[in-house]
Amino acid sequence: LAFCWDYKSLVLGRIIVGIGIGIASLTTPIYIAEVAMPKIRGQLVTVNALLVTVGQFISGMVDGIFDKYMPDSGWRYMLGLAAVPSIVMFWGFLGLPESPRWLAMQGKNEEALAVLKSIRETDEEADNELCEVKVSLPPSRQRHLTDGDVSIISDSRNYDYGIDREDEDEPNNVFDAESHERNESFFKKMLEMLMDAPTRRALVLGCGIMLLQQLSGINTVMYYAASIYEMSQFDELTSVWLAGFTALAQVVGIALSIYLVERTGRRTLVLTSLALVTCSLFGLGASFYLSRVTSQTVMQANEACSSQPAMVWNGKTSYCYDCAEISGCGFCGGTCTLGNSSGPFDTKQCEDSIDWNYEACRNPFGYLSVFFMVFYLLAFGIGMGGLTWTINSEIYPLKFRSLAGSLSTATNWIGNLIVSATFLSISSARVLTSYGAFWLYGLVAMSGMIWLSFCLPETKGLSLEEIEKLFRRERDREGYTIPTENRTLVQEFQDLTPANSVVT
Repeated sequence: LAFCWDYKSLVLGRIIVGIGIGIASLTTPIYIAEVAMPKIRGQLVTVNALLVTVGQFISGMVDGIFDKYMPDSGWRYMLGLAAVPSIVMFWGFLGLPESPRWLAMQGKNEEALAVLKSIRETDEEADNELCEVKVSLPPSRQRHLTDGDVSIISDSRNYDYGIDREDEDEPNNVFDAESHERNESFFKKMLEMLMDAPTRRALVLGCGIMLLQQLSGINTVMYYAASIYEMSQFDELTSVWLAGFTALAQVVGIALSIYLVERTGRRTLVLTSLALVTCSLFGLGASFYLSRVTSQTVMQANEACSSQPAMVWNGKTSYCYDCAEISGCGFCGGTCTLGNSSGPFDTKQCEDSIDWNYEACRNPFGYLSVFFMVFYLLAFGIGMGGLTWTINSEIYPLKFRSLAGSLSTATNWIGNLIVSATFLSISSARVLTSYGAFWLYGLVAMSGMIWLSFCLPETKGLSLEEIEKLFRRERDREGYTIPTENRTLVQEFQDLTPANSVVT
């Protein structure tokens, strides 16, 4: 990107970088969740989200410096320097072990056990965890198991979340099973995942919470913070620096969530975050509405400045705020007339002693917009900022974890695209207005909070295999029976954790 020579090469570079970021955003939370101990898993995954926001803040400050001192060529240094942290991360990843769950999926149980022993406090913990992983394996991946493992798995597999349930459809030979699974098409694997009821419930929850994260407006605030402050009638330079420093609020919020996640739990933090996000979005919308209705009244207006197309209001220029929203119009002394940043075209309409307001009007409630922006980012960071990734890294069964994680990550980026591409349009005066747009995001956040209060389980302190069981229902077991002599053994591996509300 730093050495691109035209527009096409710049776009190609961005596509390549985008692919890399997409892969990293999928694999990093999953890897952390699979190697971390249950008691600190939430904290470690959330640390990843924290460092992302810290990186966003630092890059924003660096970009601002380049723009100030190297306005013509600074963008090349801005894009080129992004390679430095990438190189550091690549070097660091070379020393990381492979995921023990992935190794178990490949039948490399000795390697999986060695990795677990290196990252667990005791060998007993490593042995027990590997046994849980083996039980969760699909039949076609059950290799190199002890007699006890085989007994447990053969009795319980029909009831395990994300495991093949049709014995007659399974290959008879382990090696035939491997060949069969390698030859499976992507669409067949997708269909199998969607047909598995517990996995489908987890996928609805995971994709839903990812979509909710974006539709509650976070990236409109991150991408367009300066524009939002300009909507609040701050000048351009002030808006740029306000945008940079208010981003720190999300960093603080995610840092708080790291401290609280293993103490209060994911569910409590997410619901609390959404409640506060809803309040802050409604408050942010109200601050814009107040800045409009308390701005100076328009007594007369030039014909070109007297109205504008509008969908949810009458479009009539009633306040200075409305006048400043119309391109090529400004306000002075109760009059909205044609002009530019230098002054009105018809100087007779404005006396020299009267202030000329162009693109912005005096706003006594501007501080409210700053307050609610900071409040929003802080509230979002506490739960919705990092815990959506934490939850998605935990809830999918081993068999479908990569595919389900890919879908939820894609859902997040699609939501990001939709919101960022539509914000400037829906916040314009001709569509929903700035205050209407934030009230819409507030309604989405409130609806999401209600939905998650019924379907989001608590996963604090549970192993990944225990979390899988939260999405099972009794009706999923209909048509299957467990041999009487094996029920006690199977129950040890299938007891559900204390009742949690989960998606149905």
